[in-house]
Amino acid sequence: MKVIALEARLRNCKNVITIGVRPNFSDYSEEEIRWIREARKIYYPTSFYADLFDSMGKRTFPSYHTYKFSQDKIKQTALFNIVDIPHPRTRVFYGKRQKQKIGQYFSYPFVAKIARGSAMGRGVFLIKDFKDLEAYLSLGGPAYIQEYLPIHRDLRMVVVGNRVVHAYWRIAPADEFKCNVAGGAEISFENIPQEAVELALFTASSCGWDDVGIDICYNSGKYYILEGNMKYGKEGFRRAGIDYWKLMETLIENGEI
Repeated sequence: MKVIALEARLRNCKNVITIGVRPNFSDYSEEEIRWIREARKIYYPTSFYADLFDSMGKRTFPSYHTYKFSQDKIKQTALFNIVDIPHPRTRVFYGKRQKQKIGQYFSYPFVAKIARGSAMGRGVFLIKDFKDLEAYLSLGGPAYIQEYLPIHRDLRMVVVGNRVVHAYWRIAPADEFKCNVAGGAEISFENIPQEAVELALFTASSCGWDDVGIDICYNSGKYYILEGNMKYGKEGFRRAGIDYWKLMETLIENGEI
C-alpha cells in the first residue's frame, strides 16, 4: 500500500508519494482519491484534512491532536496547566477591562506574546515598562502575559513518533533575550540533560503530540516547558549533520510513525 502525504514536508522522501493539498477534495484525481481512501495512514494532511480524517477514523501523522494545538499558545498553556506540566506562570487577558488588570498579576519586566499564529521568535516581547505594554496592547487580540525568567539559553527537543530524534541548546546573542535560531541564537549539542529529554517525552505523550519541537528552559533548579512548535525548522538538523528526509524515511519504514 502506498505511503501518501498531502503537505510537502516529506517531498524529498523516496518512500512517500506527495500528492499536494487541494482545498476541494473533488479536485483530486480518481486514482489519488483511491490512494487516500485505501491508505492505512495519511502523512501531513494539514489541519483542515486532519480534522476530517479523524472524523472518519483515518489515522494521520502528525496526529489530529498535534494539529489542534499548532501555533496556539493559549490552548497549549491551558493544556499544560491541566496535565500539570511545569510551565512559566502565564495568564491571558481579554478585553480592555481585563487588560487594565495586568499590573495586578505581573510586575516589570515580563514577557508578552502574540497568542496565535506567531513563530520563530516573532511576536515575543520583553515588557520593561508601561510604554512597552501600551505598544504591545495596541497590536490587538488577547494579551498573553508570562513571567520573565532570566535565562540566556534554552533547549529544543524534537520529538517524532515516541522518541527524541534531535536535541540542542539555543544560546541567545548577548543583546537578545530570545533564544531563537532564526534570530541569531547559537546552537550547541553539548551536555544535553537527560531530565529534559524525559520531560519532553512526557509532555509530548501527555498532550498527544507526535511531531513537535518542544522548547524547555532551566531556571532556579527547575525545568520548564515553554511551548510546542509543530512547524519547527530544520537548521538544527543541518548543523548536526542529520539528513532529515533520510531520518523520516527510516522512521516510516520501521513503522515508528
